[in-house]
Amino acid sequence: MEEKKRYKVYKIIMLVVLVAFITFMLTSIGFYQYFVKGDSLNKYLSFMTSDESNDITTQLDTYRKIIDKYYLGEVNEEDLKEGAIKGYIEGLGDPYTEYISKEDMEEYMEDTKGNFVGIGIYMVQDTEEDKIMVLSPIKGSPAEKAGIKSGDYIIEVDGEECKAEDMTAISNKIKGEEGTTVKLKIQRDNETLDFEIKRENVTVNPVEGEVLENNIGYIEFSSFDENTAEGFKSKFEELKNQGIQSLIIDLRNNGGGIVDEALEIAGYIADKDSVLLYEVNKDNEEEVKKSENEPIINMPIVILTNENTASSSEILAGALKDLGKAKIVGTKTYGKGVIQQILSLPDGSGIKITSEKYLTPNKTEINKVGITPDEVVELPDTVKNVLNVERKDDTQLQKAIEMLK
Repeated sequence: MEEKKRYKVYKIIMLVVLVAFITFMLTSIGFYQYFVKGDSLNKYLSFMTSDESNDITTQLDTYRKIIDKYYLGEVNEEDLKEGAIKGYIEGLGDPYTEYISKEDMEEYMEDTKGNFVGIGIYMVQDTEEDKIMVLSPIKGSPAEKAGIKSGDYIIEVDGEECKAEDMTAISNKIKGEEGTTVKLKIQRDNETLDFEIKRENVTVNPVEGEVLENNIGYIEFSSFDENTAEGFKSKFEELKNQGIQSLIIDLRNNGGGIVDEALEIAGYIADKDSVLLYEVNKDNEEEVKKSENEPIINMPIVILTNENTASSSEILAGALKDLGKAKIVGTKTYGKGVIQQILSLPDGSGIKITSEKYLTPNKTEINKVGITPDEVVELPDTVKNVLNVERKDDTQLQKAIEMLK
C-alpha cells in the first residue's frame, strides 16, 4: 500500500516537471520567433556577427537600414549625426575630450577669451552628486547681484533638469541674447530657490588684489582666460607701488584655463631660460617650455592651493615650487595633468581633445596625483563650503601670512 502511494506521488511530480519543461520550450520558441521575426531582420542580425561589421561606417549603415524599416517616429538627420559623433567621442572614456557642435563652437571660443553674454558664473561638475555646482559668481555679474553663491547646485534651467554630464549643454542654455532672462532652480543646503536673472554682456576680469598686513600683497583669480597674465602683471605693479614686500597668489578653486597664460605668469617670476613645463605627446616626444624674459617679481611668494586647484593652476604652482620660487600652502591639488587643444572642423563644429600630458620642471607627474603643498593646512571643521570661506576662518591664508611676516 505504501509503495503504491509513493508511486502515485512520483507520477504526479514527473507530470509537473514534464508540463513545466513543455511550457519552457514553447515560451522559448515563441520568444525566439519574436526576436528574429522577418527575413530582413534575420539578415541584419547575421551580418552584425560577421567580420565585416567591425567597420563603424558599415555598422552605422546597417543600423540606419533597421531604423528606416522599423522606426515609428520622425527621423531628424542632424540629430542622428550629432548623436553618433557625440557618442563616438564619449566612447573614449576621457572626461576632458568632447565634441562641440557647430552651434556651440562660437560661444565656446568666446568663453576662452573671457567675454560672453550670460549671467556670469563659473561652474564645475560634481560627479559624486551628479550635479552642476556653482564654483563662484563673477564679481559684479548679474548672478552675484541676484544672490547666486559659491556651492549652489543648479538643478534646473528654464524647467530643464540638470545633471553633471550635461554641463556644456546647460552652460550654453544659460547664455543667450543680451537683455533676455533665464530661470534657475537652485539647491542650497536643504533649500530650493528660484531665480530669474537677466543676461548681460559679461567681461571677465578675475584678477583681484589687495595689500594685507605687514606689506603682504594678495592676488587671486578664478581662471586663466585670455589676458589673465596681463591682468596679473597690472595688479602686481599696482600693489608694488603700494609698497608690498612679499606676495600671496591664491589659486584655490581655480580650475585652470589657457596654458600659455599660466606660463606667462610663471615667466614673471622664474629666471630667464628656466624650464617651466614639459609637454609630452602620444609618441612620448617632449616639448620644453622655458621662461623667455628676465623676471619682474623678486620677492618671497606663497601659493595657496586646495582640491579644486587644477590644470593650468597646477602648472603655475608646480613650476614655481620646483624652481624654488614659491612655497605652497593648503591642501593637495586636483591632479589634472593633461592638456587639451580645440580643433575646428570644416563644417564649423569642433573637438576638444586631450593631446598631451605635462610634467613639472623636475619631471613630476601631476595627472591623477596632484601637488602636495610644502605646508599642508586644512580649513576648520566649521567651514562647510571651501568655495566661500570667511577671512576669520581661513587658516590657510593665516598660515601664508605667518610665513611671510
